[in-house]
Amino acid sequence: MHCLSPKMVCETKIIADEHSIPGTEKDSIILSASQMWTSSSSSPNSLEENLKKDTVSIREFELTDHEDVRRIFYDGIMERIPNTAFRGLKQQTKTQIIYTFIAMMCFVVTKSVALTCCAPVLLMGARYYFSKKVIHSFLDCALHTDMSDIEQYYMKPAGSCFWVAVLEGKVVGIVGAQGNEEDNTVELRRMSVDSRYRGKGIAKALGRKVLEFAMLNNYSAIVLGTTAVKLAAHKLYESLGFQHMGVTEEYTLPGMSHSFLERMFFQLRYHRYRLQLLRRIIVLFFFCLPQPPKYTSCN
Repeated sequence: MHCLSPKMVCETKIIADEHSIPGTEKDSIILSASQMWTSSSSSPNSLEENLKKDTVSIREFELTDHEDVRRIFYDGIMERIPNTAFRGLKQQTKTQIIYTFIAMMCFVVTKSVALTCCAPVLLMGARYYFSKKVIHSFLDCALHTDMSDIEQYYMKPAGSCFWVAVLEGKVVGIVGAQGNEEDNTVELRRMSVDSRYRGKGIAKALGRKVLEFAMLNNYSAIVLGTTAVKLAAHKLYESLGFQHMGVTEEYTLPGMSHSFLERMFFQLRYHRYRLQLLRRIIVLFFFCLPQPPKYTSCN
């Protein structure tokens, strides 16, 4: 079981202060001062209501959150269908060449411009179909394993946890951390934010919660893997301090049949990220040392 020595408690405080997390006491003070300056006519009650409305809190998962958690996870994964089918093609030069060759052969064989123009549409339709088929299989697998019993998979095991982000009394984001005792790392898993509440820093706050958890439990690193196509997801991990460790082309998801057509119309790139904590802990430790007293000269 990982334990943090009393000297290391201040490190998490430094992280929180340096990268202000929505919902922290510091943010509430800054927001309060800002609102009082710009709107002196606002009543204390309305100011308090605005603070509550805009504050995002991160807390541990509770059994009553189960349906909201599954909904957010499901909706987030379903977004991968068009992203994988269409946006993902931009990153697959080999597949683009194959599809171009197929369209050209269609013209050579049929001599029909109309049929040749239909070839790209048919190819994109096939990509969407197989993307939907594979991702539905993956969802079915996930919803019958860890996402079916979060308490058992994340809350009970030592060194693991699951959190939800709450805004306006609603669960709007989720993230899990699963510890690995063998290499002393913790994996960031299942991060997702309700599409209606994005752009508010919720995902970054969830990521920092995992960072805080890893430091408090003396893990040496945080790792994660993602098949996300959107550039915003990768920028988020980099903003949290993760380093890109490599990419696996044509990654296999659980539920894939490995048929020729499936491999032809469905490809995934799996990105690996790692955030090394040991060096950061040592550096931040020095910021926690007491400063020497300052003396003033007497005249």
